[in-house]
Amino acid sequence: MAQDEIRQGANPAAYKVENNKDVYEETTKFLIPNVTSGYNATVFAYGPTGAGKTYTMLGKDGEPGIMVQALNDLFLEMRQSTDKTYKVTMSYLEIYNEMIRDLLNPDSGFLELREDTKGSVQVAGISEVTARSTEEVMNMLVKGNLERTQEPTAANATSSRSHAILQVTVRQRNKTRNIMQEVRTGRLYLVDLAGSERAANTHNRGKRMVEGAHINRSLLALGNCINALSDKNGPKYINYRDSKLTRLLGGNCRTVMIAHISPASTQFEESRNTLVYADRAKHIKTKVNT
Repeated sequence: MAQDEIRQGANPAAYKVENNKDVYEETTKFLIPNVTSGYNATVFAYGPTGAGKTYTMLGKDGEPGIMVQALNDLFLEMRQSTDKTYKVTMSYLEIYNEMIRDLLNPDSGFLELREDTKGSVQVAGISEVTARSTEEVMNMLVKGNLERTQEPTAANATSSRSHAILQVTVRQRNKTRNIMQEVRTGRLYLVDLAGSERAANTHNRGKRMVEGAHINRSLLALGNCINALSDKNGPKYINYRDSKLTRLLGGNCRTVMIAHISPASTQFEESRNTLVYADRAKHIKTKVNT
């Protein structure tokens, strides 16, 4: 999120959001031409457990989520180009207890973050699969989600215990080949965060309590980055190294935060914190470069 532009939507009173298609068109659709032009972009769902983050990102049969709609538009944008060729690859990972797992190749064990020569953070050893259509990507997502860590808690019967990150890489070059041909690379990160949840609400003990502590730690680190980025009088240094999540998402990109809140009284504090972070995030405006 260094040098991010976190999307500020229109006045909610100005439009009516009825389904995932409306959410996608109001929050994310504008990012797609940027990705095919060589920019990086991130979309993440944030909020308490059980507030609908996975539904927004993944959707269900007959009601596709942000991921499907973004991929459809991404491939459509590339097919309509007459002067450029594209190669699309994808990776799918989860961050669980501050450890990174490749959901497409879970036998590879836990992976580490490394910085390349340009200072960009990469996941060492992550599998990168070529994709030619939305259907191919979604089939791999279904496969990867079977490996994702998910356990019931008192707060949510199907609680995601990890952050899942789909990374779609688009490499673009002109169809007219020449010696000085430039290759532009854009990345789209689609993130389904684990939900924040108070231990008192989950009745977690032992392993589940450790999981919750790691989840809340990484979400707190994300919130701290949002606070620092939105503070005009704050320090210029943004501490992305507090968690694997912020290290991986930190970078030169346009960012959309889709805030989710819950009507449940037991989730009041988490919902309030989500709104506070969302209000701060919408004031972050910085320059983004290719």
